Amino acid sequence: MKNIFQAARVLLLDLASTLLFLAVYVLTDDLLLAVALGMALGVAQIGWELLRGRPVAALQWISVVAVLSSGAATFLTHDPRFVMLKPSVIYTIVGLVMLKRGWMNRYLPPRAVPVLDVATTFGYVWAGLMFASAGLNIALALSVDAKSWAAAMSAWSIASKVGLFLIQYVTMTAIGRRRGAAASAASAA
Repeated sequence: MKNIFQAARVLLLDLASTLLFLAVYVLTDDLLLAVALGMALGVAQIGWELLRGRPVAALQWISVVAVLSSGAATFLTHDPRFVMLKPSVIYTIVGLVMLKRGWMNRYLPPRAVPVLDVATTFGYVWAGLMFASAGLNIALALSVDAKSWAAAMSAWSIASKVGLFLIQYVTMTAIGRRRGAAASAASAA
């Protein structure tokens, strides 16, 4: 259970800017304020990691650059589509990174070694989710207003990631237990 809470914490941190953006936008109906606070949180998260002496992953740098550039474009043009399309860039980049075989292995606890093949398969499923999310985001950004987009994409981002995470966790746990029981039975025979 400790592992599931650790992964959920990482997921919430990844979604923090999006959640803040949505909350501010829904509560104030002020797109520029919501964008500014989302940008500030993205920069603060990177700053916090640097202050703690932790390395900042390449994807985190790419994400903050995308947040800052799309936010700046939104401020300059007063066109929310720049911010609305930014997640598609991030989803596509993340999806491409997730196509690397075994990318997920470093995030797994040692007890997951017997199911690394299953984790590899789920790595590709995660990549597919990222590409699907990028496509959905483009469709919504070009067809609905900013408030509807923010609500839909925030809900989709949270629900799809939490849902896939839970499916993966249950599947890998069940397969791991089944394989462990089979190995025990084979060694006892």
